[in-house]
Amino acid sequence: MATLIGRKFHISYSVSGTTRLMHRLGFSPQVPARRVAERDEQAVAVWKEATWAEVKGPGRPMAATSASRTRQASRDGHPEDGPGSGADAPRS
Repeated sequence: MATLIGRKFHISYSVSGTTRLMHRLGFSPQVPARRVAERDEQAVAVWKEATWAEVKGPGRPMAATSASRTRQASRDGHPEDGPGSGADAPRS
């Protein structure tokens, strides 16, 4: 969706930004209840290898994503100071 929005409206959204935008507009992910009998498994495999790999891109490793979003809170409700949490640390 982010790629489609970028091509159509010449604006850049991240995947998470696109997800938030779609939810604000009332859209939700739709998944078919079952597969059609006429599905061509070979064509699907070729599409996944060629087109989907090109659209998806490399992404980030799972460990980096989950580790950067979890921080322990101290007793007073503020995040604990850890390595790189000072005022000079870059914000993401």
